Amino acid sequence: MTDRRLWSYKEIAAHISVQPDTVRSYRKHGLLPPPDHVEGGKPYWYADTVRAWVASRPGNRGRGEP
Repeated sequence: MTDRRLWSYKEIAAHISVQPDTVRSYRKHGLLPPPDHVEGGKPYWYADTVRAWVASRPGNRGRGEP
């Protein structure tokens, strides 16, 4: 089953237990995948995109996964 909900910086931050500014910094430094959607200049990612990114991050310790 795919999860096509769109997440903003805020939802991504909550998922990985960091502040939204940290997620913005990840994007600025090329550590976050490209957004799946941009609306009004704001980037959004599908929940599945974020989960795949979290799973592939170096040093991933399962943070953000129930």
